[in-house]
Order: sequence, then structure tokens, then C-alpha cells
Amino acid sequence: MEYARLAGEGLTPFRAAKEVSSLFSVSGAGAIFFRVDMGAFDFAYSHLMMGETRAKMKYVGFLKVTGQINHGIFKCTMNHVERFRAVMNFEPVDRLPRWEWAMWWNQTIKRWHGEGLSKEYHFSQVIEIARYFGLDPYQQFWFSTTDSTIAATQHHVEGIVSNMDDYLRVRPQLFPDHGASIRGMAEWAKRQEKGEAVVWATIEGFFWFPRTLMGFEKMMYAYEDEPELLHLINQDLLDFNFRLLDQILPVCVPTFMTIAEDMSYNSGPMISKRTFDEFLAPYYHKLLPRLQEHNIPLIMDTDGDVTMLVPWLQEIGVTGVLPLERQAGVDGLKLRQKFPEFFFVGHFDKMTMNRGEQAMRTEFERLVPLMKSGGFIPSVDHQTPPGVSLEQYRCYLELLDEYTKV
Repeated sequence: MEYARLAGEGLTPFRAAKEVSSLFSVSGAGAIFFRVDMGAFDFAYSHLMMGETRAKMKYVGFLKVTGQINHGIFKCTMNHVERFRAVMNFEPVDRLPRWEWAMWWNQTIKRWHGEGLSKEYHFSQVIEIARYFGLDPYQQFWFSTTDSTIAATQHHVEGIVSNMDDYLRVRPQLFPDHGASIRGMAEWAKRQEKGEAVVWATIEGFFWFPRTLMGFEKMMYAYEDEPELLHLINQDLLDFNFRLLDQILPVCVPTFMTIAEDMSYNSGPMISKRTFDEFLAPYYHKLLPRLQEHNIPLIMDTDGDVTMLVPWLQEIGVTGVLPLERQAGVDGLKLRQKFPEFFFVGHFDKMTMNRGEQAMRTEFERLVPLMKSGGFIPSVDHQTPPGVSLEQYRCYLELLDEYTKV
């Protein structure tokens, strides 16, 4: 495998063409006609010789040259890590990632078992199912506050805290040891280093965790009546996440991380900006520098309408948000216009998936301007529901393949 080094902020297409022509031992600039096909950037080499060198390439890195010169055209392809980072940084890509960010509902997989999917696939076998469907290998590690497995449902702790005494009583049972999961990251780190897979880690956030312990209503009252309790819970959570990072980073530096919050509903955030600034932002301001030291972008996982929330996240240094739920009225293109440098994942309306190919194609067409804007990965805006047949899901995947060929 050979590599074309197309490096440097501001590298002109002319310079890139010269470097590629050198790689293929082409005799001199302008000796032949070929294109540098990089998806969003498609430079005709013969045109470059006529002075069209104003456009500049922003991508910095190695692009694997997998094609041969064939009728004057070759293509550069990126590995999974390069591709994700390029999209996140609004840089040219060979194609968009094909990633199902949310695992499938167990009832969905159960239905598909009756429609031809092998019963050897359990709904929790996300990476195996993704491989079966031809999706990109994105391996998630979720670090729960209550159980040492991603399979944790947390139902057994929901609402068990009403006051400080309750929290101090249950505190010793929280914040489990994730040593086994972290050791399991080592093999994935090797794959990630080669670009063969993307590793991402999920931690629980400063709205999610208190709500899990207290329930929504009690937590809302506590913001006014027991602020010291919420601050203690979130300081403990921050300390736990720091301990996790101390263990994780020597083994594997994730390509990115998500933080579970689910702090919006169909009319916007569940808390005010004042509450966010007092009870959440201080802990983000401490957490984010640690991630930034290792160039790990943080994406918030929050359902509902995030339109009002995005500027709050930008203020504290969060890089992006998912899943942009269409059912909550989110308009991704308007968000892009208001927030041109924020990263988005999702936004494909899952409710179109059982309506046939034309409905799904129309939905992808809606997302085309957002895909072309950069900084966006199209994906189902939550778990694929059980109303979607295996045949319909295969149709979705065919369209995903088509529309991600930017």
C-alpha cells in the first residue's frame, strides 16, 4: 500500500497534483490529465494548469492510494479514523462514515430473527451486527456509574435518592470498577492505530446521573432546595470520570467520546441556562481540558430539541451533539446556518423507515445540504424501531451507501 502525503494547511490543488504525479512517476506537472477525487474536492488537473489554484485543501494527513491511473483518474481512500476526524474537522473526505450510532432495539432484532437474520446475533452484539450489515466498525465502551457492564439498565437505582442521607447511604455501591472493560480496549486500540476501527467511549453526564439517582421531579426540586446535594453528586461523578480516564488513556485513546445527558425534550432544554451554568457547566469546565490534552472531542448525547442548547454547549467547549431527533422538530440545516462549526450526528427520521424506499430517499434528499456542509454524519436519529422489517432496513442501508458517497 502506498501513501500520498497531501499535507499542510493551505496546500493548493496544484501542489497536491504535483505530489501525486510524483508518486505515480508521471513525467512533470501537466504531462497528463487526471483528477484528484476527494469527494467534496474534485480537482481537474488540466484545469489547474490554467491557473485555477485559488481553492485550498484543508485536509492534513495520509490518504491511502488504492486505485490505479485508469483513463486519467485515480481515487484516494481514507481509513476509518482518518475519515471520522476529517468529517469532524469539516475537511474533505472520500465518503461519509456509515455508522449506526445507537444499538438496535432488542425487539427489532427479535423480529429480524424471524425474517432471516441469524439467531446467533444478540441485540447487544453491536459490532458483530454492524459487520454483518456492512457498516463501519465503531466500537463503543460505556462506563456506567452503577454497573461494570454496558448492559446495565440502571432501573434498580432510579429514584432511590431523596436527600443527602440517602445519597451517603448508597454512595459506596456506586462507581464500579471497570478494569475488565478497560483491559478489553487494548486489542481495539491496536485496530484503531491501524485505522481499522474507531474506538469511542461513553461516560455519564452531570444531568443524567443525578436524574438517575433521584428521578426527574425530585432532582428539579433539589436544584432549589438541596443544591449542596447536587454539587456533591456531580463532584463525585467528576472524580469518577477522572479516575476512569487515568485508567483508560494508557491503554487506548478513544477517537472521540460521548457524554450521556438526555436533557432536552420536544420544546427545548429541561433546565434553564442559569441552572445549567450553576450545576453543570463548572464540571464540564474541569472535565474538558483533560480530554483536550489528548485531542479527544466530546459529543453530547441528548434527545429532543437541542436548538437552544447548542450555544450553551459551545460556550463550555463541547464539540458536537447527537442525535438531532426529527420527531422533536429539530431542523439540522437551520442549526448548521446558526452554528457553522458545530458537529452533528444522526437526524435521519426513523419514522420513515417502514414507509418504503421513496419515503427514505426523500428523507436522505432532505439531508443532502447538511451532508455537503461538512461536520455531519447521517445516521438513524435513534434506535431502529421494531416496526421496521429486515427488508426495509436493507433498503435503508442501500440508500445510506448511495448518499454517503459524497
